[in-house]
Amino acid sequence: MANVMIQYTEQGQLSLYLAKKDLEEHITSIEFDSDSKWGGELELANGAVYFIEPFGNKPKLPISVRARRLKAA
Repeated sequence: MANVMIQYTEQGQLSLYLAKKDLEEHITSIEFDSDSKWGGELELANGAVYFIEPFGNKPKLPISVRARRLKAA
């Protein structure tokens, strides 16, 4: 598992930053994206898929969380 930062870009898109690899990619889809449940599988623009434990409420961004890579780019 890796520490990642999820934030909005200047263009208003969600992005995932992985400091260990100096990788920043746009998040193209998120499994749960509502005010009552947020997180799950995150698909990145480069094809990689990461998983973060879903939150009970949508968090205030930017946020640092632990993520597990499910599929490499």
